[in-house]
Amino acid sequence: MSDSSTARGIGLFLLALLCFACYDAFAKAMVALYAPTIVNLGRYIAVGAIALVWLAQAGDWRPWRQPHQGLLWLRALMLSITATSFMTALVTMPLAEATAIYFTAPLVMVALSPWLLGERPTPVQWGAVLAGFAGMLLIVRPGSALPLAGTLLMVISALCYALFQVLTRKLSGRVPPSAQFASMAAACLVVTHLPALFGPPPVWPGWGALALLVAGGALSGLAQLLLLAAFRRAPLATLAPLNYLQLLLAVLISSFWFQRPPDGLALAGMAVIAAAGVTLARAARRAAPGYPRPAVAQPR
Repeated sequence: MSDSSTARGIGLFLLALLCFACYDAFAKAMVALYAPTIVNLGRYIAVGAIALVWLAQAGDWRPWRQPHQGLLWLRALMLSITATSFMTALVTMPLAEATAIYFTAPLVMVALSPWLLGERPTPVQWGAVLAGFAGMLLIVRPGSALPLAGTLLMVISALCYALFQVLTRKLSGRVPPSAQFASMAAACLVVTHLPALFGPPPVWPGWGALALLVAGGALSGLAQLLLLAAFRRAPLATLAPLNYLQLLLAVLISSFWFQRPPDGLALAGMAVIAAAGVTLARAARRAAPGYPRPAVAQPR
C-alpha cells in the first residue's frame, strides 16, 4: 500500500474511533432515560437498514443460503449478547471503566486461540495477556465503587466479543462480508430485545425521541463503514495499536461530560490494558503467519 493510502486509512480509522466513542457517550446518556432494549432498538433499526442496502448492492438477499450457517449464526449470537450486556451495563457503569473492561476482548481472544483456533501465542503475547488481565483487576478490584452486576455484564460482553472475533477469523474468506453483516444485524435486532419479555420498558419514547435514537444508531453504522474503508487502505498491523485511543476518548468523555473520572488505580489499570493491547499488535506484526493477529474493534 502507498503512503498516501495508508495515511487516508489512518484518518478514516481515527474518525471511526471518534464516532464509536461519541455513540457510546450518546448511549450512556440515553440509558438514563430509556431502557437498554429501547436504545438498542434505535441502533439496530439503523444498522439493519445499512445491511439491507449492502445486500442489495451485493445482489444477494439470502444470507441464510450461505455456507457455514452454524458458525455464521453463532457469530451473530455472540455479538448480540455483547450488545445486550454492554448496553445494560451502561445503566450503572461509568463509561471509562466499562470501555476499559470491554477492551480486554483482544486479550481474551489470544488466550482462547490455542483451543479455538489451534494457534500458538508467543511468550510475549502471553505476557501481554497476563498484564492486561492484571490491569482489569486494578479497575474491578474489591472495594471499588463499581457495581457488581454492571461489572459482570461488561466481563460477559468482553468474553462474547472475543468469541465473536474468533468466529470472524474462522469465517474470513468463507462467507461474504455482506452476509456476515446482515446476519449480525438481524440477530442483534431480535436478541437485544429478549430482555423485554421479562418486563416491558417503563418509558416508551415518542416519535421524535425514537428518531433521535435511530440517528444515534446511524452514527454507529457510519463508524462501521469507516472501519471497513480504513481496512481497505491501511494494514491491520498499522491500525490495531490506534484502537486504544478510543479508551482515552472514553476517559475524557466520562470525566468532563458525565463528571465520573476514574480514580488513580483505575487509570493505571487502563494504561496497562492499553499497553498490553499495543504490545499484542506489535507482536503480531513480527510474528510468523500462523500466530494470532490482534482483534480490531468491530460493531457491538
